[in-house]
Amino acid sequence: MSDLPALPVTFRPRHTRVVLLSAGAAIFAVITTVAFLLEPLSPGERLSFVLTGAILFAVLALLARVKVVADESGVTVVNIVSRRRLDWAEIVQVNLRPGDPWVFLNLSDGTSLPALGIQPGIARQHAIADARALRALADARCARDPEPPRG
Repeated sequence: MSDLPALPVTFRPRHTRVVLLSAGAAIFAVITTVAFLLEPLSPGERLSFVLTGAILFAVLALLARVKVVADESGVTVVNIVSRRRLDWAEIVQVNLRPGDPWVFLNLSDGTSLPALGIQPGIARQHAIADARALRALADARCARDPEPPRG
């Protein structure tokens, strides 16, 4: 059990996050610069350029916010526009199969929850290591705190 990460631990696609936030900042800067360099634009048109750049940055920032946070009592999955808190006992299985865009958590209620915070996009080996660490944590926590059988 010494190979388990120390809790709390946050899993997130760091490379993807850097790319998205950098692209968002660059897009905002370029659009804002263009708005002020174009002479014939009215103040309202300039403002619409700046707001468009801000909206594009905000969308990319939403895409970059994904993460999975594991602590002593459970896991918090933060996806693009949602956040869900799970107890360790609710996680039946952690899956990252070849070709999957991100980790899926199979839950005790029979559903599956995508965890976009672990995705093999740019850094495949890092995502595989994160998925294995989360799986090991889930297995260790469920073995320590077994849920009584239902039914």
